[in-house]
Amino acid sequence: MPQRQPRLGSYLLFAFGFGCAIFGAHFSTLHLPYFWDELGQFVPAALDILHDGAWIPHSTTPNVHPPGVMAYLALVWRVMGYSIEATRVAMLLLATAAALTIFLLAIQICRPLKGAPAFSAVVLLLASPLFYTQAMLAQLDMPAMLFTALALLLFLQDRTRGCVLACVALVLTKETGALVPLVFGACLLRERRTREAVWFAAPLVLLGIWLIYLRQGTGNALGNSEFARYNLFYPLHPARLSVALFRRFYYVFIDNLHWIGTVALVLAWKRTNIFRERAWAVCGVLLLGHMVMVSVLGGATLERYLLPVIPLFYIAVGAAWSVIDKPWRRGSQIAMTAGLIAGLFWNPPWPFPFENNLALVDFVALQKDAAGFVESIYPNEAVVSVWPFTDAIRRPEFGYVSRPLIARSIEDFHLRTVASLKDVRLLVVYSRTWEPPVSVLRIPMVARYLERYYSYDKQITGDEISGRLGLTSAARYTRRGQWIEVYVRGR
Repeated sequence: MPQRQPRLGSYLLFAFGFGCAIFGAHFSTLHLPYFWDELGQFVPAALDILHDGAWIPHSTTPNVHPPGVMAYLALVWRVMGYSIEATRVAMLLLATAAALTIFLLAIQICRPLKGAPAFSAVVLLLASPLFYTQAMLAQLDMPAMLFTALALLLFLQDRTRGCVLACVALVLTKETGALVPLVFGACLLRERRTREAVWFAAPLVLLGIWLIYLRQGTGNALGNSEFARYNLFYPLHPARLSVALFRRFYYVFIDNLHWIGTVALVLAWKRTNIFRERAWAVCGVLLLGHMVMVSVLGGATLERYLLPVIPLFYIAVGAAWSVIDKPWRRGSQIAMTAGLIAGLFWNPPWPFPFENNLALVDFVALQKDAAGFVESIYPNEAVVSVWPFTDAIRRPEFGYVSRPLIARSIEDFHLRTVASLKDVRLLVVYSRTWEPPVSVLRIPMVARYLERYYSYDKQITGDEISGRLGLTSAARYTRRGQWIEVYVRGR
């Protein structure tokens, strides 16, 4: 008996439900000023496309990232007008499309299973702190998640041409998406479907054209030599590479109570044969391959780089729950979902990217408070600080100030850097690394390891600023363990 295909109305109904959940959860953050890489790379690049039609950014340092997401934002701003709210809405619409696509992908993969594994997968995704934050940020990894899921869905449905188009959109969103058509092409070659496999060279050719265009415009195929060094060679040191691989494994399979889902996977693997089908093999190769790739490529070991494949873990967990004992299933579903939600608010006792949870909101709020203080009290004074605060106060369109302020950037807040400054009248210092009172950074061996391989050093203290530079504190703001302080000369 043929399987009944869902109607368009059903898709729209689910999309509406997912959209209500996503937009409702982010309603209070629609006005949030831009954070870190948003204001440092992606928003300036999109504004360059909007104002000048420049596909290679000139108001920020160019790099290898394709212009897909930035072109999308420029189009949205062209239609709706530029605003932070328009940016947030544009990204949340993509997040809604991603949730729907992952729901359909879970249905496709888990079709033979009883229960509602697809709903379990989407609930886990919506509860994920990483998805929550990346859903609203003008960055590349959430859109890459959307097109990865769409390409995989079409591939499993044997819709080759549609899958190739999704892969094209993926590699024009983020260059690391090239892994997906490579895996699909290799899978088809293994199945002796050579003619179909050849189609998957098209996304790689288009990515190559972008790299050639970038090289002609910048003299470097990756945009700039520093970006190439940091992302291609810096991660390959054995000490850094081993830590990166551990962090990838830890975040996918253990962090935020993911270990509960991992236990369910192991139990289901041992007791059943549900993971022996072709679809699961493709998912496994994509998941593990992506984890290794973003560990080998990329100096910044950011968890958001894992976002394109984390839904595959959630789908597998949903499938595992559908075949294990009901008492364990209910308890583990509640516990894992609660752990994900708690991860949105709880900060671990070790350094982590603020964008992993609501710490990013605290960071932005503090930066805005300090920017507002400087603008109102010292509007004509040159501000010395470290990026991204300096970029935030230079451009009012980023949401921190109402008019451009004078800013002078320094590399870091280390003692040797700050103490060497001359003629400083206004200095803004803030917490760039999460260092709570109880932290692994207090362990001497850990601190020495980070100093040796990651150039970690403690920030200059207030007493050292006063003693070395003769500055006094004019304002200090704190929020959930983060802080920012404004120092001035005189009272």
